[in-house]
Amino acid sequence: MAHDRGRGQAGDGEAAWPPQRVLDRPRLRRLLDGVVAVSSGMDTRTVLHRIVEAATDLVAARYGALGVLSESGEVIDLITVGVDEQRLCAAMGLPQGHGLLHSIVDEQAPLRVADVAGHPHAVGFPAGHPVMRTLLGVPLMVRGTVYGDLYLADKLDGTPFDDDDEGLLMALASAAGVSLENARLYEQLKRAAEQLQRGMLPVLPDLSPFRAAARYEPASDLPRLGGDWYDAMMLPDGATCVVVGDVTGHDVEAAPLMGQIRNMLRAIAVDRCGPPDLIVSRLDHALTMFDEPPMATLLLGRIERVRGGGVGGEGAGGEGAGGEGAGGEGVGGEGVCGEGGGCVFSWSNAGHLPPLLLGADGGARYLAPACHGIPVGIDASVARFSHEQSLGPGDTLLLFTDGLVERRDQDIDTGLADLAEQAALLAEAPLEELCDTLIGRSRRVFDDDVALLALRIPADSRGRAGPPA
Repeated sequence: MAHDRGRGQAGDGEAAWPPQRVLDRPRLRRLLDGVVAVSSGMDTRTVLHRIVEAATDLVAARYGALGVLSESGEVIDLITVGVDEQRLCAAMGLPQGHGLLHSIVDEQAPLRVADVAGHPHAVGFPAGHPVMRTLLGVPLMVRGTVYGDLYLADKLDGTPFDDDDEGLLMALASAAGVSLENARLYEQLKRAAEQLQRGMLPVLPDLSPFRAAARYEPASDLPRLGGDWYDAMMLPDGATCVVVGDVTGHDVEAAPLMGQIRNMLRAIAVDRCGPPDLIVSRLDHALTMFDEPPMATLLLGRIERVRGGGVGGEGAGGEGAGGEGAGGEGVGGEGVCGEGGGCVFSWSNAGHLPPLLLGADGGARYLAPACHGIPVGIDASVARFSHEQSLGPGDTLLLFTDGLVERRDQDIDTGLADLAEQAALLAEAPLEELCDTLIGRSRRVFDDDVALLALRIPADSRGRAGPPA
């Protein structure tokens, strides 16, 4: 039968636990382990699963479940242990909160039943539901509101649930409520940070005759503002300018600084067209106006038509490379890369990772000349260098920040090699598919923010459609 409700009732954030009872050391240890388990998750779904698992283990129950309630009190989700969650919901649907379970939510008090079948409020088990003999349930409270009902059934040793079991479960539920609130606040903060970060990044303009695509993916662990960015623009002299960069830091200062540097770089590039090294050098000098100049890595490049044969295959100061890129669709009247000429990609690297060039032949190589350059914001007097690489129809450039290739469990060289290998397999894929695949490869968790910019030369030298964008 149900126990006396008055003895077990607790207010929000408090667990009713008879002070005269002292738990044995193993049970206290399990309680502490359970509290740590439910407190270590930052994702709501993860926290919910840990709550049920910790509760089931805490009192050695055969079955455990947590019904999540909507604002109107309807069960909208069910997390289970000991029962196949998907098969159970497919067979009987979500529980409707009638009978015994309804009383847990309605009275906001714990419920302990030694004989479920004989209880006057029992309504029986639906088809496909395992038969359960004993029950222990508690409300899960978040900020004074019932978030759900946590209930366990049938101890493994066959004994009924006792006072200690109830006290343990109430204590765990109290900690779980705080963890759920923290997880919800974390997710709200992370969404707000992502929206702000994405709002500071540009929508790519029409870069005809080139095709372009870009992606930004925030770090997976913390709701922080990052300094990664990409940009692309048409310059007054007809060249196409592409940029990717990363401001040092991941705090509320990094994102505004990123916006300032991006806007300064845009103004400098448009104000006086010139080679990439000149633009980067002018930015370096402009940053000295800050009381504390921000430091950032960046790679700035320009793509332009070259008449009369273009540039040599390996460029001025760099190896050939394979890469994938993107841009807007369009047709150039004289052909994408000029009549009888080619396209040349010139770039200056300020401490950034090299661009990846994906050739139309399926090759993939990094453009990594010996002169790498240091980040901007360190020494404005340092010499900057430009490098050149000829581009042919169907070639793709891929510019990215380090979050795409860095992982805690591997060195960056391995990450770069993996990226080149996978990108080469996607050399002819539409740019949107290329970017999505590289961002989502292996469904990995990103330790850092990722900015990705891809630009492709149409496969036909006169601008007719090559691989789809």
